[in-house]
Amino acid sequence: MSRPQATAPPLGAGLAGQGVLVTGAAGAIGSAVAAAFAAAGARVVMHDLNEDALQILADALPGEGHVVVGSDLADVGRHDELVQRAEEAAGPLVALAHVAAVLRRRHDIREVDETDWDAQVDVNLKATFFLNRAFAERLRDAGRPGAVVNFSSQGWWTGGFGGSIVYNATKGGIVTMTRGLARTYAPLGIRVNAVAPGLVDTPMLRDDLPAATLQGLVDQVPLGRIATPEEIAPSVVFLASEHAAYLTGVTLNLSGGWLMY
Repeated sequence: MSRPQATAPPLGAGLAGQGVLVTGAAGAIGSAVAAAFAAAGARVVMHDLNEDALQILADALPGEGHVVVGSDLADVGRHDELVQRAEEAAGPLVALAHVAAVLRRRHDIREVDETDWDAQVDVNLKATFFLNRAFAERLRDAGRPGAVVNFSSQGWWTGGFGGSIVYNATKGGIVTMTRGLARTYAPLGIRVNAVAPGLVDTPMLRDDLPAATLQGLVDQVPLGRIATPEEIAPSVVFLASEHAAYLTGVTLNLSGGWLMY
């Protein structure tokens, strides 16, 4: 007698019909993440400064209930309002995928000035803390569990390449912050994890990066190529889903073997 075959739950287990907030959704990775959540049946709240681009994306996503919210993440005093607006538009949120980030390349370290530092630290690190907290405290007040997925980078480990020292300093901070927030909110059933992509084919990667420098980095990747944004997105959905119910404080390495830890 043959055994009945078990049916595996979908990648986005537990996300169908649920509200998910995705920041940086107008970008290459952010839009792929939004599309992956939509494919899992979630109602996606897409956040970015570029609302026109977001609306085009929202209209193209499968499913229904997707909405657009625009604001400046650097204005951390309005993060509580942002989460409230997202819930008013899409219903109770169960996950935050925080993709938004700023990179200012300076190939000569002597050219890094305070404006460069502040622009990247304010959006990449400072805003991550306050948005994570606003989201988690909203869940705390409602007495429900949820998941946060932050975005770090391979540079949290390597220090970065191609004039990105300040950017990658913020990404190292995100790993540490993710661990601290995971410990803080675990008793409430709120999981906080991160992904650390390596080379991903985005305008941010290619902007002001000489082709020879980029190729030298690709040559260090055992899989021998740059990832597409669509190859990063499923890991974000996984960490937000019931499949990752026992994972918190994790930084998932998505570098094609460039780093191994």
